[in-house]
Amino acid sequence: MADIEQILGDLNKDSFVSLLKNIIGESKYVQNNPPELIPEEDRVVTHVLNSLLPYSTTTRGGPLIVNHVSYFPKRGNLIVEYPGTEPGKILSFVGMHMDVVTANPNDWDFDPFSLSIDGEKLRGRGTTDCLGHVALVTELMKKLGETKLKLKSTVVAVFIANEENSSITGVGVDALVKDGLLNKLKGGPLFWIDTADKQPCIGTGGMIPWKLHFTGKLFHSGLPHKAINPLELGMEALKEIQSRFYKDFPPHKEEQVYGFATPSTMKPTQWSYPGGGINQIPAECTISGDVRLTPFYSVNDVINKLQEYVDEINENIEKLDTRGPVSKYVLPEENLRGSLTVTFNEASSGVACDLKSRGFEVLCKATEKVVGHVKPYSITGTLPLIRDLKDEGFDVQTAGYGLMATYHAKNEYCLLSDMCQGYRIFSSIISQLEA
Repeated sequence: MADIEQILGDLNKDSFVSLLKNIIGESKYVQNNPPELIPEEDRVVTHVLNSLLPYSTTTRGGPLIVNHVSYFPKRGNLIVEYPGTEPGKILSFVGMHMDVVTANPNDWDFDPFSLSIDGEKLRGRGTTDCLGHVALVTELMKKLGETKLKLKSTVVAVFIANEENSSITGVGVDALVKDGLLNKLKGGPLFWIDTADKQPCIGTGGMIPWKLHFTGKLFHSGLPHKAINPLELGMEALKEIQSRFYKDFPPHKEEQVYGFATPSTMKPTQWSYPGGGINQIPAECTISGDVRLTPFYSVNDVINKLQEYVDEINENIEKLDTRGPVSKYVLPEENLRGSLTVTFNEASSGVACDLKSRGFEVLCKATEKVVGHVKPYSITGTLPLIRDLKDEGFDVQTAGYGLMATYHAKNEYCLLSDMCQGYRIFSSIISQLEA
C-alpha cells in the first residue's frame, strides 16, 4: 500500500498551477447562465487533453484511454481511463465540471477570469468550484500515465459539462448515464469531486422552487375598507403555510446522524407586484421562494402538502388573520374573495450517502490520514446529479478541496496546500482499494 503512495508522490505544484492558469483563462467563456451565457466546455477540454494525450493510447505514449464525448457543439465531456489488471474492479473520480457560475469583474478585487496568486491563495472564478478540481484530477491521471503503475483497479476520471444548470438536460453526466457510458463505474466507489473544505460531504438537500400568487382588489389606500390587500393576504397566508410546513416536516432524527447544518426549510426569497402609486393598494402580488429538503423526506409529499395548504386557505379565507380593524379578504357586498395559487418549478431530491459502503470507509481513512481528522458534514445545498447516480445504483461519495467560504462567491479562491492534500487523499484511496 505504501509503495503506491510513494510512487504517486506529492502533487507537482508547478505543473498543477500552470495547468490551472490555462484553465482559469477560459473561465469567462464557460460561464453558465443561458440564454445569455452558454459555456463552451471544450475550451477546458483542450487544456486537459494537452496534459494527458502524451500519456495516452491515442499517441501511443502511455496507457490512458481518452474518450471525448459531445452531445452539443463545443460542449464536450471527457472520460479518461487508466486500465487495471482485474476486470470489474474499478474506482472513479467524477463531477469535476468544466462550467462555472457567472462573475462580474466590477464586483471583484481582482480579475476573475485570470489566475492570480497571493501566497497560498490561487484566485479566480472556478478555483474552488470546480476548475481547480479539473486541474487536480488531471494531474492525478497524468501521474498514473507517467508512472505506468501496475494496479488491480481501473481508475476512471470523468470531467463533465453543464453541472451549473441542471435544468438543461442531455449535455453532461445525465446524457452519459443515459447512453450507458458510465455503467462500468458501478463496479466500485464513485467519488464526486465537487464540494469543499476537505471533509466528506455525506448528505445534500432537495430543492422545490415555489411561487405563490395572491389576488385581491385594487383601491385607493385612503379607503382600505373597499380593498382586498394582496400584500397583507400574502404575508398572513405565507405565515400560515410556513407554520403548517414546519409542523408536518420537523427536524428528522437522521439529520443529526448525517450532521446537517439545518433541517428542512421553507422561506420566501423574492417579492414582486405589478407596480403603482404609493397611495394605491395593488390588485395582486407574487411571493417566490424555495423549500430546501433533507433527503429523509419525499419531494412529492411536500408538493402535495403545499397544494393542500393553499386549497384549505382558499376555502377558509375569511378565517385567516388580518392586519388591523378594516383589513379583510372578503367583500360580501361585491361578492369578491381574495385568493391564492401555488405553482412549482422543477424540483430535485437530496441524497444521503451510504455510510456503510467501502467508498465511505476509504474516503474517511484517507482524509484522517492526510488532514489529521475526519468530520463528515451535510448541507441543504443541492447536487441533483448525484441523487440520480445513487438511484442508478452507484456507490456515490462526495468530497472537495476548495473553500466553502468562497464557493460561488466574489473574490473566489482556493488554497494550494488544500489541493496538495486532496491529491494525497486520492493517492491514499487508490492505495487502500488495492489492498
